[in-house]
Amino acid sequence: MYYDLCNMRTVRELMEKYSVGTKKSFGQNFLINPSVPERIAREAVSRAGSPCGVIEIGPGAGALTQFLAQEFDRVVAVELDRGLIPLLGEVLGEYRNVTVVEGDFLKTDLPAFISDHFSDLIRGGGTVGICANLPYYITSPVIMKIMESFDPAGPMPLAFMTFMVQTEVARRLAAKAGSPDYGAITASIALRADVEKLFDVSPGNFMPPPKVTSSVVMFRPHEGIRKFPGAPGSPDRISEFDGRVRELISLAFGMRRKTLVNALLSKYAREDVTDALEKAGFRPDIRGEKLSAADFCMLASYLSGPEKTDKRPE
Repeated sequence: MYYDLCNMRTVRELMEKYSVGTKKSFGQNFLINPSVPERIAREAVSRAGSPCGVIEIGPGAGALTQFLAQEFDRVVAVELDRGLIPLLGEVLGEYRNVTVVEGDFLKTDLPAFISDHFSDLIRGGGTVGICANLPYYITSPVIMKIMESFDPAGPMPLAFMTFMVQTEVARRLAAKAGSPDYGAITASIALRADVEKLFDVSPGNFMPPPKVTSSVVMFRPHEGIRKFPGAPGSPDRISEFDGRVRELISLAFGMRRKTLVNALLSKYAREDVTDALEKAGFRPDIRGEKLSAADFCMLASYLSGPEKTDKRPE
């Protein structure tokens, strides 16, 4: 039986049947315009290749899940709200390629989860991605969990990540160095993936309507920090270098109004920072918000000393 999960009446009847409702504690806002989840699924699969699987975080009533099931070979949805599990079992019953798992994504061992659910697909040359309509309050924790779940010495085993987030957050995620929206999370994410804002979604597309506009963003994982000039060529030293770069980013944006030299004084000697900035071709009074992910890598390389890197930036 097919369920129109973007029909407000249908969703309400299902929620009444299973004695569940929208829960502010879980940040639930259900999509009621089918063109939105359809486009999200289409944009996601365009990046995935074939065969392809997708992890959905927080399927809610299953509106997006239905469209993902029509586009992907396999869908594994992770739902925190126990009350929605039987509802999802009913509305997604006809999709044999969908599995619903009850659990907290933030507590999930992501590499193990991918291995458990997609190892055969990957062995066959397939790809896996992640898709979600993220509750606004867990957007950053979810994204950073994904980014930090994999060894920075190698590429992420994900073809894409497509998220619907608050528009203000989307601007930060896709911001360029030097722009007002650019921040620590932007630079940190850029170490692992390129981010593009795809389209906006107005509040009227949800039940209940949120107070803010949403946007869909696409993450395209790249080779990781090892692709940047200055990164060690030796895999066993990448993790240490990655940690050093992230520390620089944290220090730089932790004191955003200070020059980079002053922001780094708690960790490095002034003369070492000014010397590294000069070698990197930056002004001594530059602020961290002007540096891209590649720039932070280059600076970390010069600050580490020649004995700690295999190659120097040109």
